[in-house]
Amino acid sequence: MTVVKPVARPKRALSKERAASLTGCAATLVLTMAACGGGSAGTSTKDGFAQVPQKDGTLTVWVDATRVAAAKLYQQQHPDVKMDIVTYDGDANGSNYLQTKVQLFNRTKKGWPDVVFSSQNNEVTWAVDAGFAAPLNKGLIPTASLTGFTRGANDVCTVKGTVYCLRNDLSQAVLWYNAPLLNKFGYTVPTTWEEYQRLGEKVAEEHPGYLVGDAGDAFTPEIYLWANKCGANHITGPKAVSVNTSSNACTKMARLMDVLIKNKSMSISGVFSTDFGKNKADKVLLMPGPAWYGGALFEGTFKTPAKQIAAAPIPQWEGETSPSTGNVGGGTWLLSQHSEHVKAAADFLKWVTTDNAYQGEKAPGFPAYAPAAETWLKGQDASGYFAGDLSALKAASSQVWPGWGSGQFSQEAIWAATVKPGITQGKSIVSLLPAWQDSIVKYAKSNGYKVSP
Repeated sequence: MTVVKPVARPKRALSKERAASLTGCAATLVLTMAACGGGSAGTSTKDGFAQVPQKDGTLTVWVDATRVAAAKLYQQQHPDVKMDIVTYDGDANGSNYLQTKVQLFNRTKKGWPDVVFSSQNNEVTWAVDAGFAAPLNKGLIPTASLTGFTRGANDVCTVKGTVYCLRNDLSQAVLWYNAPLLNKFGYTVPTTWEEYQRLGEKVAEEHPGYLVGDAGDAFTPEIYLWANKCGANHITGPKAVSVNTSSNACTKMARLMDVLIKNKSMSISGVFSTDFGKNKADKVLLMPGPAWYGGALFEGTFKTPAKQIAAAPIPQWEGETSPSTGNVGGGTWLLSQHSEHVKAAADFLKWVTTDNAYQGEKAPGFPAYAPAAETWLKGQDASGYFAGDLSALKAASSQVWPGWGSGQFSQEAIWAATVKPGITQGKSIVSLLPAWQDSIVKYAKSNGYKVSP
């Protein structure tokens, strides 16, 4: 962990109102928050939780490497706020670093950051019971700001009506495609999964080596199976999950993927692998994937030239009347109950999630705050990189299927350990669905979840 400490400036306690929601000890009795996490003497209840004595001083903000720019921009625009900007892994790949450190801070009664960014959407599953995450919709964040987030964006932050974090960005899946290649080959963008499969079969026959997708990453199920309403990860309560990988919604998509993997029009390398970058990046015709693929993958990693990549709605099955898609990532911001600078922390939290200066103009991903997302989309269109507008991202932002939850256990880790090795060995995804179910159940129970079919 490294710390960036800007030059000290005159201290000032900023003020703004905030609010939020979640579950556990804090959601049950806000007056007993201190008992959950080990509170401090002299607390007073305000904004829905017991606050420690407030004072002027340094605002400590934990971010991953990507969000350092956001914290620095806030510091630049608020030069009279003294900040410690601390970089950590952002809990990438479910490292649980934040949870481990909070457990330590709770024991030693010191060390908590004021505000923290996490790349995970499941932090509230432990952060509320640990007495760390402060409620945000009880006075800290204005209602007008909260209602500005895209519908469903803060569901992963909400427990029993209380909001305990704010989404930074959304990672809704769309269908990315190479417009010049598609035109060159005489193909059209598929709108249904049936058309998508037929196109994959034509590509394998007519243009072998070119790809219509990839199934080699740990987040593969979040792109394909989540989008198809596969009930493998339905969080039904704070410690309850329903798991069913044998439904038609799961097997139908698995069969489609098996066909395309077998004919090699769907890769199993993983888009960030060395093999894919060297041998397949310029062979992508179509690629279902999250919103951040446009900048982070095609422009940043693959170095695909401008005016080639465009986005379309992810396909739906013929006759489908309720469009749905999946989600891969999208970070969250939490404010600590232990903060001695709650007003300043809330001001930063509101700014970093809603202000156009960062979210609308600088953020690398699709903002969760809807007005900022509008500004962001205009900026992407004006950049001249994409072959068409990105309106498909806006439409998909409210179509993420709510039946796939954010539990304490990592679905990506489960898929990587259970299904990916089988695919690599030539096994079909359909044949691996029972093992996937067994593994999910095992992981869920080991994390204290009650599992139902």
